[in-house]
Amino acid sequence: MTDAVGSIDTPDAQDEVPESKKARKGGKRAKKGPLKRLATFYRQIVAELRKVVWPSRNQLTSYTTVVIFFVAIMIALVTVIDYGLNHAAKYVFG
Repeated sequence: MTDAVGSIDTPDAQDEVPESKKARKGGKRAKKGPLKRLATFYRQIVAELRKVVWPSRNQLTSYTTVVIFFVAIMIALVTVIDYGLNHAAKYVFG
């Protein structure tokens, strides 16, 4: 009986691992020194930053305006709640 990959009785060629090759301890890191690893790390950072979609100046201005407006509203809300709780505590505890 066969399935979509092949025969059940015979293993796939890609699943077979020759026993003559031994796995190296450390993998790819064993080949590189610390400076090469650091250089690779920074190259990967630059590559990732190139993938970022940066906002335009208009988008940045509108986002900043929205954030400042929201923060101002939250400051006002917390101030009103704090003022109310302060007066309630003074009323209750004298």
